[in-house]
Amino acid sequence: MSVTAIDQILAFVRERYPQAEIDASQDIFALGFVNSLFAMELVMFVEKTFEVTIPNEELRIDNFRTADTMATLVARLAPDAAAA
Repeated sequence: MSVTAIDQILAFVRERYPQAEIDASQDIFALGFVNSLFAMELVMFVEKTFEVTIPNEELRIDNFRTADTMATLVARLAPDAAAA
């Protein structure tokens, strides 16, 4: 079984908040897990881990609310997706 983008994103968030039981569809901003520093860490994690560059117009809170939305963002920005 391969590790998905959602799995990697959830692992990153859970590592930061091990006491939390977070699933892929939960809004981590609404749950209070994200402050401005962690928001920037999320952006850097996504860019580095998935080898994508997030353009300024994609730096919207809605793209980072859940592991699902972050994985969708990665899929949109991934070099493979552009070639398809």
